[in-house]
Amino acid sequence: MERVLGGEGSVVEVRRGGIVPGCDGIVLPGGESTTISRHLARTGVGDEVRGASESGVPIMATCAGLIVISREIVEETRFHPLGLMDVRVARNAFGSQRESFEVDIDVSGFGSPYRAVFIRAPAVVGWSRKVEVLARIEDAAVAVRQNGLLGLAFHPELTADGRFHEMFLDMIREVDIDGRDR
Repeated sequence: MERVLGGEGSVVEVRRGGIVPGCDGIVLPGGESTTISRHLARTGVGDEVRGASESGVPIMATCAGLIVISREIVEETRFHPLGLMDVRVARNAFGSQRESFEVDIDVSGFGSPYRAVFIRAPAVVGWSRKVEVLARIEDAAVAVRQNGLLGLAFHPELTADGRFHEMFLDMIREVDIDGRDR
């Protein structure tokens, strides 16, 4: 599926240290959160992501990425999250792989519902006043924003709807306009 979003740029895959400091934005994708976390720790990329976030580089974290940037994981003992976003998440909050689903969600700032794809998805079950909840399913938040962090419990890359990607690009443009040192 090809989508054209406004702006110029390039996508760089990060599998080792030394790349993140040159990035204007970071996407932490879905996958298996324990594996992602171990890779970030083993390669030092986790420290680079933390440093980039502290210096104002926007981060979009989807599904497992949201788990990785959280402050706390419910009942987690296998790894420690990066602690970037002041949220508490529950892994596999909606069930196993078989309980994956699609649903229309109302998103703050969007003029129409967003069709979200949840695959063995987490949910935000606690958050501080610093966190803006953009969308919910019942009592759980599924889209949240805190300063330069955008956390999504679902997979926006699996739809043709580019509104969350545009939101992230706007976050990057805002930093560029504000003149962050590179």
